[in-house]
Amino acid sequence: MNPLALSIAVGDYDRTRPLASGAVRIDGVDPLMIFLTPEEIFFRAFRSQDFDVCELSLSSYCVKMANGDSPYVGMPAFLSRAFRHNGLYVRTDRIKTPQDLKGKKVGVPEYQITANVWARAMLEEDYGVKPSDIRWVRGGVSQPGRPERVAVSLPADIHIEDAPEGTTISSLLAAGEIDGFMAQKVPALGPGGHPHVGRLFADPAETAKDYFSRTGLFPIMHLLGVRRTLVDKHPWLPTALLKAFTAAKELAVGALTETGTNKATLPFIEQSLEQARALMGNDFWPYGVDANRKTLDAFLHHHHAQGLSKRRLSVDELFHPSTYETFKS
Repeated sequence: MNPLALSIAVGDYDRTRPLASGAVRIDGVDPLMIFLTPEEIFFRAFRSQDFDVCELSLSSYCVKMANGDSPYVGMPAFLSRAFRHNGLYVRTDRIKTPQDLKGKKVGVPEYQITANVWARAMLEEDYGVKPSDIRWVRGGVSQPGRPERVAVSLPADIHIEDAPEGTTISSLLAAGEIDGFMAQKVPALGPGGHPHVGRLFADPAETAKDYFSRTGLFPIMHLLGVRRTLVDKHPWLPTALLKAFTAAKELAVGALTETGTNKATLPFIEQSLEQARALMGNDFWPYGVDANRKTLDAFLHHHHAQGLSKRRLSVDELFHPSTYETFKS
């Protein structure tokens, strides 16, 4: 049997590069690896289903799953995870604490993106700032006119408006037209930044460590998806993909321990790895459903509570059944 030729679009990460280099093979598959930014992948995946296999926004995928019209089937390979305490910027001349955001304007590139679901959940649970307490302004981070990639119908108590034509949420923040900025990227403020724009949390890394210590949650941003029509025709495919992506991730983590010659161009890699394992355990970036059930369930709770999924999804709806168990020798 000839290998199945598939287009696979993912971010250019240490945990995906072994698939492109051939260090990890996908059983029965001849992959065309395409490295793109997640934003482009998500836009093309949900608008025109351009890829056979691709990285997916967890939030957008859940919107489509709740609507019953997702063209992709999920696999529990979580290509992107991040604590989002570092994605909150404010006008420091006005906002000193998270509670100061009540009644203020906060810009978002899209209301439904995964990073913002987690950030809103954290603000509500830890600081008592509900989504309805904030006036939301939607616009591109550095380019005007960014739309929601998937349609959402928000609760009546959510106040959201589009940024004025020709403006970005970065420019509005710099001009003082909004009070805060919530996104997975830093605001585009130009060289030297802005004297009155800074992070809401002075030390977001320490704040995130405290969050993990209290909750045990390492937020999931992206999962892997395979075109539903392909799975119907080739039911072996999800297992083969999960096996390969897991092996690629394990190679990447293993490379971090080779401190004689660092594989990443960053000092203090070994200390960061030791700190991560001391706080989060040896498998600090787990794939698979069971190891991530608590985190996924928390996300699904907030996704529905924020009005993004029209029904409360269960964890077991998200992934192909064959990906729950893997072969062990």
